[in-house]
Parts: sequence; structure tokens; C-alpha cells
Amino acid sequence: MNDEDSRYEAVRSRDGRFDGVFFFAVETTGIYCRPSCPAVTPKRHNVRFFATAAAAQGSGFRACRRCRPDAVPGSAEWNVRADVVGRAVRLIADGVVDREGVAGLAARLGYSARQVQRQLTTELGAGPVALARAQRAHTARVLLRTTDLPVTEIAFASGFASVRQFNDTVREVYAATPTEVRATAPRGRAAHRAAPGAGIPLRLAHRGPYQAADVFDQLAREAVPGVEEVTGAPGARTYRRTLRLPYGTGIAAVRERTRSPRTRTGTRPGGWLEARLHLTDPRDLTTAVQRLRRLFDLDADPYAVDERLGADPRLAPLVAARPGLRSPGAVDPLEPAVRALAGRRGAGELVRRYGKPLDAPHGGLTRLFPEPAALAGAAPGGPLGALAAALADGTVRLDPGADRQRAEEALLVLPGMDPDTVATLRVRALGDPDVAPPGTGVPDDWRPWRSYAVRHLSVAGEPVR
Repeated sequence: MNDEDSRYEAVRSRDGRFDGVFFFAVETTGIYCRPSCPAVTPKRHNVRFFATAAAAQGSGFRACRRCRPDAVPGSAEWNVRADVVGRAVRLIADGVVDREGVAGLAARLGYSARQVQRQLTTELGAGPVALARAQRAHTARVLLRTTDLPVTEIAFASGFASVRQFNDTVREVYAATPTEVRATAPRGRAAHRAAPGAGIPLRLAHRGPYQAADVFDQLAREAVPGVEEVTGAPGARTYRRTLRLPYGTGIAAVRERTRSPRTRTGTRPGGWLEARLHLTDPRDLTTAVQRLRRLFDLDADPYAVDERLGADPRLAPLVAARPGLRSPGAVDPLEPAVRALAGRRGAGELVRRYGKPLDAPHGGLTRLFPEPAALAGAAPGGPLGALAAALADGTVRLDPGADRQRAEEALLVLPGMDPDTVATLRVRALGDPDVAPPGTGVPDDWRPWRSYAVRHLSVAGEPVR
């Protein structure tokens, strides 16, 4: 899809497989869209293509009100790439620029702010400030349409430095005032907005097919008591968990059943999981959403994964049986590490002893997962204590922008960390889509989706050899 003629063909056929992979704008209308936009296809000479919504906004185009291009799943490319651009995009999505500025982003990446600006602008058509601004605008639209928060509070909750900056950005991106954006909320959502304590209703978008049952099965098996729970019958389950966030805490609930809209061509290019967030501080909305997206692997590209793995004779029947199988991640990188070292039962005991209690329990949810510093003192001489201490002092980094290879090298020198455990953490904590367990002889033909290949074999009960 690097060729503009191929991109135009995707636009002409309203191909939802490429929603979020690129965006197109129409010079005669001043609007930018996702490839699957149902509007009349513009003439080729009036179309411009952009790698990101931020680049389109920076060129003076406003978001289409029909297809809402700012709400598409993120490009799977940024999860595949381990270079500075991929790492930067993941950190920006987690809200680092809003909290720490460009200087903080650059420090985490180990580059100068000028180098980060140059590389992002070259590849994405927008720098870190523009990318963060586009994300803030989307967060503002969600809060305007789903909550009854005053506009002033929404401005700062979305990450804007001033109400004026908030008003100007919303008008520029959506060609409407914040009040007009709020008025576009569907009646059902307006009713939710008026209900006290209802939380923020969300649609967590994904592209292509989504095997929700397998994801919820895994989350149910791994759920740590007090922090996570899965309720309901298969097919209609709800996953609930506590969240430790930069500004406060949260409770997230995600429903198993996926929803998919019909397009004009009758195809289903994707859909969404219904979710609801209760946050003690609305400034955490962007970060909470991104962490849920990583947990449920919602930015994956199942078309690319299934095409590559489906060409292998061994994997073809598995891919055909479970198209769109996902590789779940984590909302907190410490959680899969603790489960790997202490097991689910041991993790539950650590939560009971060291997890911070919620002000008010929510059903079976009573505590936050312990912070690294708390666990470092729990077993100072053992593998778990060593890992927690390394995470607490920054010796090991497992955040979204961590260098995966350096993280692996740092983990392997810790006591109790064997290659199999580290491989698991690369998949779950770091979201690496291309990990093969050591010594299994997984073929290179499965690159760059070996994590998904291993997942297919695991779900099917086949040995990874």
C-alpha cells in the first residue's frame, strides 16, 4: 500500500482492511477520511494520502463526520517495528508527550528531541506534538459525546494546556465547536451521559475478524483474584479489572461479544468490543484506552497475519478455523512477569498482601496490582524481588517504548530468568508479534508473525516444534 494508485483502488473499493493503515483527503472538500468511508469516491486528482490522521490535520484537513477517521484502530506496523519511530508511536499513544513533553519522550527513547522530531516527521508527516494533539482531539470528542463533564474539565482531561487551545483544536479538527460536537451524541449515549456513576461507554475498534472467545478464555484462566474477574456465560462474558494509571485509578469492563457494522458492499471490515471505564481522574482516559487495546491486541492486522501464516501447510487449517486469532498483551508489564515467576495463585497472594486497596470494592475487584517498588521488598533475595527492583530503578524497562532487544538482554542477567520466561515477556509485556520460544525450530517463513503462529498451535493443542 505504498503505491498511491494501489491506495486509491482501496479507497474506490471502500476496503476496510486498510482503515488506520493510511488516510486520504479530498482537496475540494477539505475533509480527510478512512479508506472505507461510505461517501462518494472522489476523483483521483483531488485525493491526497497521509500516513497518519495528524499529518492530514496538519495539512489543514478536518475529520469526516461520516466515517470518523480518528477513531480507527491503530496501524499494526507500530507493533511490528522495533526502531525509534515504532517505539515513539507506542509511547505517544500511551500519553507520554502529554505527561512529560517531547523532552520526556526523547529521554525515554535515548535520542535528542530534534532527532525524534525529524524521524517522525520524515516517516509520518507529523512530529510528536502533532501526533499527541490529534490524540487529544479524539479523547476530547469521546468525553464530549459520552460524559456530562463541563467543557472546561474536558479540556484539561484531554491533555490540552488551555481552554483556548482546546476550543481552537476541536474547531479545526471537527469543524464544530465543543458544544456542537456534544450535541451530535446519539440519543442512547446522551441518556448514558446523564446517568450518575455510569462510567464512560466506549467502542474499542478492531480491524478484520476477532476471535473474542479465545481471548476471554485466556483472560479467565489467568485472572488474578482481586484485580481481575470474568463473569457471565461463554459468548456473553464480561472481563473486569482494576487499573493503576498515571493520575489515579480505574475500573474497566469489556464485553466479549463483538459488534460489526454492515458496509454498503455487505462486508464486515472490522468491528468493536463494547467497554466501560470508571476513572477517578478523566485525564487517564487516553492511557487507559491504549492499555486495554494492548491487552486485547486490537491494533493487530489479521489480514496480514492470516495471509502469511495461512500459506504454510501446517498452519493453514488452524488459520482457517480461527481467522483473526489475537495474541493478548498486558495492561501492566509487571503482571505477566509475576505470573510467570509466581504462578496465578502466587500472584493472587502478592496482590492480597501488597496491592493497594480500592477506596470502594467493585464486585470481586478489591485491589490494584502492586507497584514494582512494593514487590521489590517482598522477596529481596529471590527472582521476583530482583525483577521488581530492576523495574523500579529502571534497569529493566518493559513500557510500550522499551527497546525489546535491550530488555531481553537485561532480563536474562536477572536471577531466575530463563529464555522461555523472557520469550513470554516479549510477547505479553512488550507486545512483540514475532517471538518464537527458544529451541523450538519455528521456521523463519512465519516471520514477522511468529507470536501468532505459536498462539495458533497453542490454542489447537499442538506442540510448538
